[in-house]
Amino acid sequence: MQLDRFGEAIAHVDLASQSVRMQPAPEEWLQKYVGGRGLGVRYVFEAGPEIDPLSAENPLCFLNGPISGSEVSMSGRWACVTKSPLTGTVTDSHQGGWTAARLRWAGFDGVIFEGAAAQPTYVLIEDGSITFHDASDLWGKGIHETIEILRERHGGKDVSVNAIGPAGENRSRFAAWVNEDDRAFGRGGTGAVGGVKNLKAMVIKAARKKSEVGDPDAWREARNEALERIRDEANITSPKKGGLSVYGTNVITNITNTIGALGTKNSQSTSFGDRAEAISGETVVDTILTSNPTCHACPVACKKEVEVKEGPWKGLKMESVEYEPAWSLGSNCLNDDLGSIAKLIDQCNDLGLDPIELGNALSMYMEATERGWVEGAGLAWGDTQGMVAMTDAIAVREGDGDLLAEGPALAAERLGHPEIAMTVKGQAVPAYDPRGMKGMGLGYATSNRGACHLRGYVAAAELGVVPIEADPLAWKGKGELMKTFQDLLAFGDSMDLCKFSSFAEGADEYAKQYSVAVGRPVSAEDVMETGERIYNLERLYNNMAGFGAGSDTLPARFLEEPSDAAGSKGHVCELDQMLEEYYAVRGWKDGVVSDDKRAALQIP
Repeated sequence: MQLDRFGEAIAHVDLASQSVRMQPAPEEWLQKYVGGRGLGVRYVFEAGPEIDPLSAENPLCFLNGPISGSEVSMSGRWACVTKSPLTGTVTDSHQGGWTAARLRWAGFDGVIFEGAAAQPTYVLIEDGSITFHDASDLWGKGIHETIEILRERHGGKDVSVNAIGPAGENRSRFAAWVNEDDRAFGRGGTGAVGGVKNLKAMVIKAARKKSEVGDPDAWREARNEALERIRDEANITSPKKGGLSVYGTNVITNITNTIGALGTKNSQSTSFGDRAEAISGETVVDTILTSNPTCHACPVACKKEVEVKEGPWKGLKMESVEYEPAWSLGSNCLNDDLGSIAKLIDQCNDLGLDPIELGNALSMYMEATERGWVEGAGLAWGDTQGMVAMTDAIAVREGDGDLLAEGPALAAERLGHPEIAMTVKGQAVPAYDPRGMKGMGLGYATSNRGACHLRGYVAAAELGVVPIEADPLAWKGKGELMKTFQDLLAFGDSMDLCKFSSFAEGADEYAKQYSVAVGRPVSAEDVMETGERIYNLERLYNNMAGFGAGSDTLPARFLEEPSDAAGSKGHVCELDQMLEEYYAVRGWKDGVVSDDKRAALQIP
């Protein structure tokens, strides 16, 4: 089938009045911001940066890109964009699986929730219509049970459910939305915004449709060229041969550990030593792997479904022990028990929590306990039973779980020791220690949504995943490299393509597929300029929200405490030098977008 022109079917859903208004995205916005992340940022910008993120007025945007629902490889993603209750910045998060495709097949390019429902509510999206349903019987239930009930209630087959759990209902600042495939809008606390709106779930019902956009011959040519790059055995994406396909994202645990870039014990160390092997992707595949599910239109199949074979959580089946949570709940907490990590990730998927933020909250609390800054028993390093219990407490804001539900930055501040929170702009750092991978430090500092590895994944160059030479311990040249990655991935997030497509594709492939999708010629240069525009609009929003000069920084631990591990021993992160270089290529003054840059990129 031929998909309709993207951007025509944007639903504005007023939860307070239970009404739906269909209004196409402005053509100018589509040309400048594409869809997905970029278009969502434009809608959030329109609402104003002064808005309270935990108010009904904060828009919650779920948006596809122009290739969503098609057969383009790695196109099974959509974006959730809002103002973050964790950081106060604009935030976007992306979710895989089949939900994005089903939304397009159901007749919608995006759904923007406004206001708040008077009681717990879920919406059913089907055949071009959106209806409202009472979710009182679902409120308080975990995501897994919620999904099971709603799929059975609405026919089971061809149904996707996107839901929040108790963490979102109780407005944990790092609550997440999770779908039926355990894929999450993980970062930024988007689930808490759903909780504020009394929005429990979205049920999307639509049968699979083999879909194309634009001229069929040009479409197949562009799609096949990109697919060949993904299948190339020289790339990590190569199905059943590349490391990403065989071992999943956790393929890099042993690598970062070896080079002294695997943060350990709340980043007090940069290596987990011999214990890293126990939580690695290789160990997952060798010991607990059961299957390799995949997302819509993805040949890579990086997800790893597992079953715990021993210990207190024997028999647990879940998906998936990714690199980031294996780190945050593993070495970061001095925990090498793979079964417990699987259990904790499964809790996150059921309660609706970001596992990166959770692991950082727990490790911060463990350090505070060790240093005598916590009243009562606290939490010991590697206490797996205590970690599981505290995760439950965070979701329902019980005891010290109420403190940690605020996120590690606010929690550490309230304990009187903000220095032990490994956060940037309120969001916790991911799994690449900036002392062993300098470019990632710059990425954390300059990310527009708080510390993030995905805004500009220079790790692909620093770890040799892509054919760009970048010494992980060198700071020179990282400013320009970071800008390139950030701009390219801002465009990719707006199409909305999986980040891992960039391991095999670049601006040329993106431009060709996008050109066919929108029916007008777009060059690689246009792709990069559009990405730059999106990145600058996000930065402008944050500037207007109060993030000015000095906001692009890192925890002092990364700047002042040298690495203690082989591969990076003695190194700190030279952030100031990289920022000077980065701001020069960005054309910013101390992290602030200038009027000249706004005019050049034609942003508001």
